[in-house]
Amino acid sequence: MLVNTTITEAIQKHGTTKEKLIPVMQYIVTKDKWLREDAMEDVARAFGISAAEVYGVASFYSFLDTEPRGKYVIRICRTISCDMAGKEEIINSISGILKVKAGQTSPDGLFTLLETNCMGWCHVGPAMLINDDVYTELTADKAVKIIQEYMDKK
Repeated sequence: MLVNTTITEAIQKHGTTKEKLIPVMQYIVTKDKWLREDAMEDVARAFGISAAEVYGVASFYSFLDTEPRGKYVIRICRTISCDMAGKEEIINSISGILKVKAGQTSPDGLFTLLETNCMGWCHVGPAMLINDDVYTELTADKAVKIIQEYMDKK
């Protein structure tokens, strides 16, 4: 019996057939912001698979967070095309303003900076995603200005 209402809602909405594992985990991340270990264990029980299988899927996909993230999750595309277009300078600029390295969350819990695999905007790269907001054709200055706007929201 599931105690977590988010997982119960996810399963009621999507079901427990194998092809619904990712949609269930996406639902949980949307509601709870990340997949806790106990949540992955509950999902495994509901699907009749091992917790290791659930964790394997979750850890493979960069958008299925398996650790807490900041209020604003900044994802920078790390594909070769974005790299050639200046991705590293953008990451360095964002790191400088937030005082975090890629993979870290700011001490105030507001920002997490991540590099991620292709997000589908390489033709207008470098690209950045902040939560659900897409930013393309970035420069270091443009990226810093965007981050400063988010900082002003707090």
